[in-house]
Amino acid sequence: MARVYNFSAGPSVLPEVVLKAAAEEMLDYNGTGMSVMEMSHRSKAFEEIIQTAEQDLRDLMKIPDNYKVLFLQGGASQQFAAIPMNLMKNRVADYIITGQWAKKAYEEAKKYGKANAVASSADKTFSYIPDCSDLPISDDADYVYICHNNTIYGTTFKTLPNTKGKLLVADMSSDILSQPVNVSDYGVIYFGVQKNVGPAGVVVVIIREDLIRDDVLEGTPTMLKYKTQADADSLYNTPPCYGIYICGKVFKWVKEMGGLEAMKIHNEKKAAILYDFLDHSQLFKGTVEKKDRSLMNVPFVTGKEDLDAKFVKEATAAGFVNLKGHRSVGGMRASIYNAMPIEGVEKLVEFMKKFEEENKND
Repeated sequence: MARVYNFSAGPSVLPEVVLKAAAEEMLDYNGTGMSVMEMSHRSKAFEEIIQTAEQDLRDLMKIPDNYKVLFLQGGASQQFAAIPMNLMKNRVADYIITGQWAKKAYEEAKKYGKANAVASSADKTFSYIPDCSDLPISDDADYVYICHNNTIYGTTFKTLPNTKGKLLVADMSSDILSQPVNVSDYGVIYFGVQKNVGPAGVVVVIIREDLIRDDVLEGTPTMLKYKTQADADSLYNTPPCYGIYICGKVFKWVKEMGGLEAMKIHNEKKAAILYDFLDHSQLFKGTVEKKDRSLMNVPFVTGKEDLDAKFVKEATAAGFVNLKGHRSVGGMRASIYNAMPIEGVEKLVEFMKKFEEENKND
């Protein structure tokens, strides 16, 4: 059957050219006579794969030399614990709660020290980003934490919080590589790759070298110490080799697309098509304050649960899949990551117009 338009929030759509290249190399990678799935992580062939992937990511994000890039396991959720274990020297950290993942990170950090919620948008179901220009940052905070783009709620930070000189830590799982980032603004950036970069199973941590140290919280598992992973160049144990290989191919693809400036233009065009329709529709409504809208995740509703369910069912039958909103908020959500072509968004809007016409009196 033909490929569908996959609007999943993650694991999500990957570039077709990457999937085709991986298929061609499935049985024999680069003349080795074996698949990357079968390859030793200590082999020359895999060493080249991981080193090239790292260099391409460094090139794309212009990562300064004093930052390490770590390819790890455990997903972004494992970093909810690793961050305080490695960084909470004073056992104090400030969290900005803009959605479910920031809230989970905050709750996890409470196990290791004093975690303060210095701002939150929970009062309006996380439909906006709070004003972070003058927050009550703790004098002894080890870091300030944000989730840069909120996959479930479709909000994003357009302006970084004023951390008053404190270290900024960001989860960028759902908008990494979607636009340029000034890495130097952050002490740590991390992202689960399954939304914009690769298959589930890999998490990448970009961390300033002075933050990688031995004096972590007592009881920190060896595997969760950034120093363990940095000293071993992400090869302390067998990493998720095949996932890293696919990530490397996606990095190459983003380069070929013109890099992060080009991706930003591409993503802004896609998002504008969908948001413009939502702003003029009589049936569908976006749920996020305009100033805080994400380029990656677009939640919307009809206002009637039965009509939402009907839309999702008919859209799926028409080849627009995974449009059901997160179980915690309902409605619909179109995730339009880098690999979603503009054509996919245009055809979705065409379908939405047709559905609106057919159901305007319901």
